[in-house]
Amino acid sequence: MAHAPNPYRGFRYPAEVIQHAVWLYHCFSLSLRDVETILAARSIVVS
Repeated sequence: MAHAPNPYRGFRYPAEVIQHAVWLYHCFSLSLRDVETILAARSIVVS
């Protein structure tokens, strides 16, 4: 049985961080700056 390729391969951050940022961005209509601030409050520094 073949494995599906990892869609997050080559990204700097773990898949969980990317998924959480996308969820915040889409579900709450936040700006990217707001998402960055929320993640920073959780000790996740993104740029």
